[in-house]
Amino acid sequence: MTTAPISISQLQKSYRGKRGKKVEALRNLSITLVPGEVFGFLGPNGAGKSTTIKILMGLIRASAGEARIFGISSADPAARRRVGFLPENPAFYDFLTAREYLHFVGESFAMSSAAIQAESERVLKLLDLSSAAGRPIRGYSKGMVQRLGIAQTLLHDPDLYILDEPMSGLDPIGRALVKDIILDLKKAGKTVFFSTHVTADAERVCDRIGVIVDGVFQEERVVGELLREGIDGYFCRVRGLAAGILQSFGGVTCGDGICELFVPRDGYDSFASELLKNGGSFDLIEPRRRDVEEYFLALVRAKGEIRCA
Repeated sequence: MTTAPISISQLQKSYRGKRGKKVEALRNLSITLVPGEVFGFLGPNGAGKSTTIKILMGLIRASAGEARIFGISSADPAARRRVGFLPENPAFYDFLTAREYLHFVGESFAMSSAAIQAESERVLKLLDLSSAAGRPIRGYSKGMVQRLGIAQTLLHDPDLYILDEPMSGLDPIGRALVKDIILDLKKAGKTVFFSTHVTADAERVCDRIGVIVDGVFQEERVVGELLREGIDGYFCRVRGLAAGILQSFGGVTCGDGICELFVPRDGYDSFASELLKNGGSFDLIEPRRRDVEEYFLALVRAKGEIRCA
C-alpha cells in the first residue's frame, strides 16, 4: 500500500488571543492526499490555512490530533527530507546572492557541489532569475523574492511540495509561470499541496480542492466533477434553425443565417435533436457553468464569513 504524502487526522490548534480569550484556529481537521495529485487548500484570510501548514512543517505544535508526511509524524525533522516548502512570506539572508542562498539550501539537503551548481542554474533559469542571481537578495522586488522562494523548493527535487500562497506578490506573467510549474510537477508524478484564496488559480491546476472556514474543514471536491455539475446550460451558435424551434427561447439573436441563444441544460438534448432533424447545424456549443469561485463563495457565505476588508 502506498503511503499518503500528507495524512491529517482530527487536527486541532488553540491558543490564547487578546485578553486571554481562547482562539480555536483548527477544529478536528482531517485530510489525506493521494500521491501525484495537486490539492488546493482554499479559505478566506484567517481560516486556518497557514496554521495547518506550519504544523505540517514542524513550526508549531498541534493541540491535538495528528499530522503525518509519508507516514512520519510532522514533529519529526525526518518527515521534511522529501518536502519542498514555501512559507507565506518567504524571507532570506538578504546579504546573500540568490546563488549563494541556493548553495546553502542544497547543502542543507546533503546535495553534492556539482548537483547544487547544476540544479541552481536550472531553477534560476526556470524562474527567470539568472540575470539577477549574482546580486544580493536585499535588492530584489517582492515578486523576485517570491520566485526565489519557489526556486529553492525545486532545488532538491522533492516528492512533495507544500506551498503557502505561492502566487502572492507575483505579476500576471509570474502567476502564469508558477501555475505552469505546478502542472509540470504533476506530470512528473509529484504531489503538491498549496493554500490560496484565489479560486482561479485552484481551478486551473488542482485535481481536488478543500475548503476551510473559521478553522473547520467544510468539504472537499474533485474539480472536474464540480465544474461538470455546475453547468447551467449552453451558449449555442447554430445555422439553418427553423423559426418555430426558437419560440421557447428568450434572448435569441439572428443574422446572416446564424442564430445565437442560450439553451438550459435540461432542454439541451431535445433542442439538439430538433435542430439536427430540421437540417440545422452547430457552429459553437459553449457550456455556461458555476465555477470554483461561485462554489467557494457559496460555502463561505453559508458560514457568515464574508467580511469587508
